[in-house]
Amino acid sequence: MNSDNPSLHPELIPHHLAIIMDGNGRWAKKRSLNRIRGHQEGVKSVRDIVTACREIGIKVLTLYAFSTENWQRPKEEVSALMNFLKVYLKAELPQMMKNGIRLNAIGEIEQLPDDVQAVLSEVMQTTKQNRSMLLNLALNYGGRDEIIMAVRKIATEVEAGRLQPDEITKKTFSNYLYTHGMPEPDLLIRTSGEMRISNFLLWQIAYTEIFVTRTLWPDFRRRELFQILLDYQKRERRFGMTGEQIRKREAVS
Repeated sequence: MNSDNPSLHPELIPHHLAIIMDGNGRWAKKRSLNRIRGHQEGVKSVRDIVTACREIGIKVLTLYAFSTENWQRPKEEVSALMNFLKVYLKAELPQMMKNGIRLNAIGEIEQLPDDVQAVLSEVMQTTKQNRSMLLNLALNYGGRDEIIMAVRKIATEVEAGRLQPDEITKKTFSNYLYTHGMPEPDLLIRTSGEMRISNFLLWQIAYTEIFVTRTLWPDFRRRELFQILLDYQKRERRFGMTGEQIRKREAVS
């Protein structure tokens, strides 16, 4: 446990934390700056939050970095985002290796620019043996698209006779998602105060705890993250059961 956070209960740390990083543009607008400057500042928050999550023992961190809808933004902004991604990955690779962080990308990666794909591939290959934390970057990602992709793959398996319709369960379906083999998110944080999911991990967050903060992403740092985690640790996750049932189950275990 990080010495800055003695009050966090180590056994109640989320296994999987997902974050919708929102508010870069509004951060820049409030300061009469170009939106691109907001994204540039947002990279600093990414660096701090990734490091903090590794230090406190979160095993999977998924960051919503670029959605399928983000291509509609001005070309210069999209270009800047892609460049920031390349610069970040190259700059952070030594720290990923030092701290045992494995990089993974979820989304339609093949539609990203070739130079971005090349850097992603290089960093993922270099870090593939790291085991301390898995860092998922959701890039060109859309939750509905992911579900459709899974349905198509399952339909192909059924058509080929490799899968029977009555074998399709929730677990089976999950195995065809980008996050197969990973625990579902325990906690989803959205910055900037917007009260929506924005097509992010629609299947995976069925029972995920949600916390929305009005803080804009470039201002979001580990101190607030730890306060949110304290709030999370006070919650009772019931998964459709009653609180009494949960407590009885915990007493037996």
